[in-house]
Amino acid sequence: MLKWIAILSCAFSVAAGAEEIGAVDTAFILIGPDHKVVVEVFDDPQVQGVSCYVSRAKTGGLKGAVGLAKDPSRFSIACRQVGPIKFQKPLPLQEEVFKESASFIFKHVRVVRIIDPKRNALTYLTYSDKIIDGSPDNAITAVAVLDQKIPLK
Repeated sequence: MLKWIAILSCAFSVAAGAEEIGAVDTAFILIGPDHKVVVEVFDDPQVQGVSCYVSRAKTGGLKGAVGLAKDPSRFSIACRQVGPIKFQKPLPLQEEVFKESASFIFKHVRVVRIIDPKRNALTYLTYSDKIIDGSPDNAITAVAVLDQKIPLK
């Protein structure tokens, strides 16, 4: 029983700092919310001055209204320098920086930061996963760090 409570609480968790800044309807649904594309923003938790904007499809209807819908694996990402870049600590070459549920329990939208040390750039890859079968749909963006060397672990 305790295991299921933990699983359900993870299913409803939203990445800290993620903020929906807008949405557009893509299909009218008679009962329940319309299908839409939402735009969310989050700040990289270890790199001050970098924010990432993720757009993704959200399923409406009755299942969408109660949180049981499985959202499509279609998204885009754009990360930008929005202030002076400051590193909180040395970074690993690869680290998950964002995770949000895209279905009741088993599917997530993820963003992984991958360091390109040769070009001194922060790259961000977004994709979805499922326990059984993930999706090859993905998007990538990069932020060049011009005024300092990225500290690596």
